[in-house]
Amino acid sequence: MKRSKRIEALDKRPVNLDGYIHEWPEMGFVAMKSPYDPKPSVKVSNGVITELDGKTRDEFDFIDQFIADYAIDIERAEKSMATPSLDIARMIVDINVSRKEIVDLISGITPAKMAEVMNHLNVVELMMGMQKIRARKMPGNQAHITNLKDDPVQLAADAAEGALRGFAEEETTMGVARYAPLSAMALLIGSQIGRPGVLTQCSAEEATELELGIRGLTTYAETLSVYGTEKVFVDGDDTPYSKAFLNSAYASRGLKVRFTSGAGSEVLMGYSEKKSMLYLECRCLYVTKGAGSQGIQNGSVSCIGIPGSVPGGIREVMSENLVAALLGLEVASSNDQSFSNSDMRRTARTMLQFLPGTDFIFSGYAAEPNYDNMFAGSNFDAEDFDDYNVLQRDMQVDGGLRPVTEEEVIRVRNKAAKAVQAVFKYLGLTSVSDEQVEAVTYAHGSKDTLSRDVTADLMSAEDVLKRNITGVDVVKALAESGYEDVASSVLNMLKQRVVGDYMQTSAILDRNFNVLSGVNTPNDYMGPGTGYRVEGERWEEIKNIPHIIDPKDI
Repeated sequence: MKRSKRIEALDKRPVNLDGYIHEWPEMGFVAMKSPYDPKPSVKVSNGVITELDGKTRDEFDFIDQFIADYAIDIERAEKSMATPSLDIARMIVDINVSRKEIVDLISGITPAKMAEVMNHLNVVELMMGMQKIRARKMPGNQAHITNLKDDPVQLAADAAEGALRGFAEEETTMGVARYAPLSAMALLIGSQIGRPGVLTQCSAEEATELELGIRGLTTYAETLSVYGTEKVFVDGDDTPYSKAFLNSAYASRGLKVRFTSGAGSEVLMGYSEKKSMLYLECRCLYVTKGAGSQGIQNGSVSCIGIPGSVPGGIREVMSENLVAALLGLEVASSNDQSFSNSDMRRTARTMLQFLPGTDFIFSGYAAEPNYDNMFAGSNFDAEDFDDYNVLQRDMQVDGGLRPVTEEEVIRVRNKAAKAVQAVFKYLGLTSVSDEQVEAVTYAHGSKDTLSRDVTADLMSAEDVLKRNITGVDVVKALAESGYEDVASSVLNMLKQRVVGDYMQTSAILDRNFNVLSGVNTPNDYMGPGTGYRVEGERWEEIKNIPHIIDPKDI
């Protein structure tokens, strides 16, 4: 058969390397609305929800029971459910209806009703809703800080650069889990050199992660995963109740906690119960609210290829982000898994969160080249920094980052590497050579750095745990090694653990350790001329990108 040369050219385009599938609701491959989704309903008897979305209480699984008992305002339920879903959808985009009015009304509706409301909103309306409903007035961003070698020196340098570039939170993970104590320590030190007040997390097995937090080596956690069907929960050796208990364990020790969920996980694990991805994600978000978590990392996250394969899947991703905000949760809106071979498609997916702004536009922007991202490739990485800054400038949008100079980058990377060298020496951990410091100072990624003694590093990591080394020991090591300013910043992070204000919804810290949250800096958008506006000093910062013509030089 003779072929069209145009079609042959199109067939070779990156977008056609992605995977696509027709809707298949019986296996869960349906984004927004499945014929098997339940109809919204609620009944209350003697202060107890006795019917939820078509099920009587004796038919509830443990997710239904948890949601009925802990996630719905029972006093509002029947009145809220009587409000037509289309009316609620219109209130969400109505600039004359406040965020508080909507959140109060939403607190009484069920997961099926929430999914029905979302199905009335198109993508632009979902973005309009997010601009009004997100908790914190100013959007922010979070970075992944990892590398193939689990090199703590490179980790510290990348953390310093990421903080300098504007990330309010930084998260690491390891290829070798036993590296966790060194990784957490390096991330803590580097982040405070780039910009005081950055929150840090080390994603590890939950007991290890909690211990690192208790020791003051991390300041938040976000790997408490919840699921939309009982069978998937059981396969993960969890229930909503165990997640609520773990959430309390973190929070009682002064650690900010964010749960993780996202469309597609139930499909991936084979137990979608024929329901739409949106309905199942609504259940996850109600569990998150009921468990008392201040926020959620969602937007399909690592399962993004599944909603990305079906019609309306990226609309569903934006819908689940908005649902989280409507439930009063902090929203870290994913964008941290590269779901497409098409640069155009991955950028379009990100714009849904970038333009209206979410609490964290990325729950993991790769602040390293993607080959070093141990969470898997991110939708944007270190090679996209300039593109991202230009997008902010083009649209006068605050995407949470700032342009930097080469001199600034070299300075903070070098200082972070030297600080880790000094702390490791003071604490008797694996040595860091001057050559290693030099390499990471100028490195793009781990291909440009020197190899470390992995066996010695792992012995040092175990030593950190055996000797009960804490954040206080890191403060002392920094102070006595000549890094008093960094010691002061790390100490201030430890003080925040005692105060606890950064556990407020959507809380971040500025460079003076002031808390900015949905409580003390709430989103007050009510249409044009209101809410957060990119102007003044922040606009001047965004405009000042590298490679720009200065009229004074002409």
